[in-house]
Amino acid sequence: MYPLTINHWLTQHAQFRPNHLAFVFGDIRLTFADLNQSVNRMANALLIAGIGKGDKVATVLPNSRELYEAFWAVAKLGAVLVPMSPLLRGNGLINLLNDADSTVVLTDTAHAPFLDEVRSELTIPAKNYWLTDGEQPGWQSYAVLWRTASPADPPSPDLLGDDLYNIMYSSGTTGTPKGIMHSHFVRSMYGSLFANAFRIKPESAIMHSGAIVFNGAMLTFMPAMFIGCTYILLKEFTTQSVIRTIASEGVTHTILVPTQIASCLHYPEFTIDTLPTIEYILSVGAPLLNEQKEVLISRFPDTFYELYGLTEGFITVLDKTVSAEKTGSVGRPIWFSEMKIVDDDGHERPTGEVGEIIGRAPFLMAGYYKKPALTNEALRNGWLYTGDLGYVDQDGYLFLAGRKKDLIISGGVNVYPKDIEEIIIRHPAVAEVAVFGIPHDDWGETPVAAIRLTTTISITELTDWANKNIEARYQKIAAVMLVDEFPKNVAGKILKNELRERYWKR
Repeated sequence: MYPLTINHWLTQHAQFRPNHLAFVFGDIRLTFADLNQSVNRMANALLIAGIGKGDKVATVLPNSRELYEAFWAVAKLGAVLVPMSPLLRGNGLINLLNDADSTVVLTDTAHAPFLDEVRSELTIPAKNYWLTDGEQPGWQSYAVLWRTASPADPPSPDLLGDDLYNIMYSSGTTGTPKGIMHSHFVRSMYGSLFANAFRIKPESAIMHSGAIVFNGAMLTFMPAMFIGCTYILLKEFTTQSVIRTIASEGVTHTILVPTQIASCLHYPEFTIDTLPTIEYILSVGAPLLNEQKEVLISRFPDTFYELYGLTEGFITVLDKTVSAEKTGSVGRPIWFSEMKIVDDDGHERPTGEVGEIIGRAPFLMAGYYKKPALTNEALRNGWLYTGDLGYVDQDGYLFLAGRKKDLIISGGVNVYPKDIEEIIIRHPAVAEVAVFGIPHDDWGETPVAAIRLTTTISITELTDWANKNIEARYQKIAAVMLVDEFPKNVAGKILKNELRERYWKR
């Protein structure tokens, strides 16, 4: 059987479409021929340093040309990429770099000091600290290594689809970050299945403004290379750069998280009339509240997709053809995937009833790196237990109810924070809201709403308005806590545990 691996994708595009624009980053514009030669130099530099099949190559880099090329250089060698968040510090760096058994690490001058601080605790060989944008004592100059390496294709490793390609560390919302293992086959499925689901073509122009160290970026990153279209990477997200780049590059596809969508909607030029090339806007990372979803769909008809998924490998997609009529849903499983809603005993729940979402798909992780017990807990008989709550309607579309651990049980009744958040966000003074439970002497738990405002309003007025619009008595909020900014992890998800701690410390 022919192995489904990704190590030859770039080589093939360089052979058959050498002059097509492949990669844009700021002023850098590379054709597939240019990109292939540059990636080959990185791969050969790693090869000279002793990196081969199965060796772990870690990065601590923001969005950059070097980070982008590392994904494809490592693929050509059969090595394993471990992209780390550049926001990691101290023990976070020590724990993850050592847990991954990293052999080499690439970083830049802005982040090198944080690695220098913990070098004595790391197991990486001293000669394998590479600096991508300068020269410093104790660091290898990547620019020198790259210039002296060959631009020819490195020797092809003997790879199978099950061979490990990357380890993505979880954001840690549920405890210590875990190394999620993805094989070449899994990334092949990302490339082919999501190119299909998102209608990506060789003529498409994909823009990404979030950090590509997170798995959500792979939803278009892998299809872009699989199909061979143009991939435009921004250094970081700003509303102005997103709108400007869509216009100047003729962007057809882009991913935005809900907070970015909310920011863009403040700009009247963020509309299909001003940005006519857009065919696809995907919301990922957290549920997009229905009010914001409706505004986005009105501005960009027939372009909005929403996705629910885990790095561990189960994903549903709400297609643009049904996004207007299924605005509360996050879609359905894509091809070759299955989903069930189950109770605590694993029995399937009826249509319309809330339970835990479990799924199986051809892009499930191989497991958590060096954590077999946690792997066995998450993967049971081929099904991924997500820890998320939801229900399906009569058409089989998934509706989220929140994290299982965020469920509030008030007076014996299940209260789903998202139901309350959907109501409170409708108030014109509310910019963001997160609902969590606190202990209550009579009811067991009761809901509290943390709110970020757009304008001044009294807590009493806001609480009264919310409880007037919340119909069910057990859903009514006991208190409102105003915050200037929400605590979020590196993936942009609101940390409700921290909000709960803040509430008690007031």
